[in-house]
Amino acid sequence: MQERLYYASQRELVWHTFKKHKLAFVALIILTVLYTVSICADFFAPYSPLNRFQNFNDAPPTRIHLITREGKLSWLFVCQTVRVRNTETFKYEYRENTAHRHVIRLLVKTEPYKLLKVIPMQHKFFGLADRHVPLLLFGSDRLGRDVFSRILFAGRISLFIGFGGVMVAFILGSILGGISGYYGGLVDEIIQRIIEVLISVPNIPIWIALSAALPRDWGTIKIYFAITLILAVQGWTGLARVVRGRIISLREEEFALAAKAAGASDWRIIFTHLLPAFISYLIVHITLAIPGMILGETALSFLGLGIKPPAVSWGTLLQDAQDITALANYPWLLIPSLFVVLTILMFNFVGDGLRDAADPYASR
Repeated sequence: MQERLYYASQRELVWHTFKKHKLAFVALIILTVLYTVSICADFFAPYSPLNRFQNFNDAPPTRIHLITREGKLSWLFVCQTVRVRNTETFKYEYRENTAHRHVIRLLVKTEPYKLLKVIPMQHKFFGLADRHVPLLLFGSDRLGRDVFSRILFAGRISLFIGFGGVMVAFILGSILGGISGYYGGLVDEIIQRIIEVLISVPNIPIWIALSAALPRDWGTIKIYFAITLILAVQGWTGLARVVRGRIISLREEEFALAAKAAGASDWRIIFTHLLPAFISYLIVHITLAIPGMILGETALSFLGLGIKPPAVSWGTLLQDAQDITALANYPWLLIPSLFVVLTILMFNFVGDGLRDAADPYASR
């Protein structure tokens, strides 16, 4: 092993060190599962995000049983749930009819659909044989839609909008920061003053102002890309300043001067020689910046300025939890926030692991 590490490349050394960071490695696995389930939400979610169950508005999570009423051990099953009105409180309640059991099956047959809009399929990962009996793992919302299925579909927007915003911010920060640090002078002054103006404006007000300016008749795709650009407006400033400082310290190094003496263009020196010199930091920055983008989209959608229904994101799902009365009576509406917290924590753990692994002074 020591001999292999001696001849290993930088990438192999980083991966070897990262795997020894147990918390970061587990976080990477959890993030992989989250992204896989969200991408293939058509397969893993038992219902579509718009599927409604009549007379199951604001229904609590379905109870899953292992023991029958005769006291025997059984495979996972649920009992048929019926809605009745309480004559004392005049409120609807959901009660189980233990005489009717429905076994939870794997690879249950459903209506035909296309996975990722391409692969024709007719099975879900799990569900009930009777599609008219609801299996509400996280309860339902006020329209009788399965919250669990909607969370999985919402992850497609909430998880991937972070990548979109970070990549735009990464490109802007690398280009403008590299130009500012390499050329200096008037160009550096202009770029730095722009950065100072953007940094001086609080994030939420500028996000709200830009989101409110979007046309109300735009579709989901246009809104998605617009939100990505809005989140990237201020996301590139911090990276640009760091890139500028690194470029200033590296532009007088021997390898940069040698490339310039060999006739390399300024752009080639910046993007081929200088930026790769601290690429490990850039990778860590991307990992730690994604949670901020996810929180930004969640905040905008929660305020009604982001993704619009019928499209779903974790922010739009949390809109139902704004009313304290609804929150007190239907606490399962807050479950999407747990996915937001989990994702943010996992990205931070992965970022910490990458930062330690990319440290050239860390022990290998």
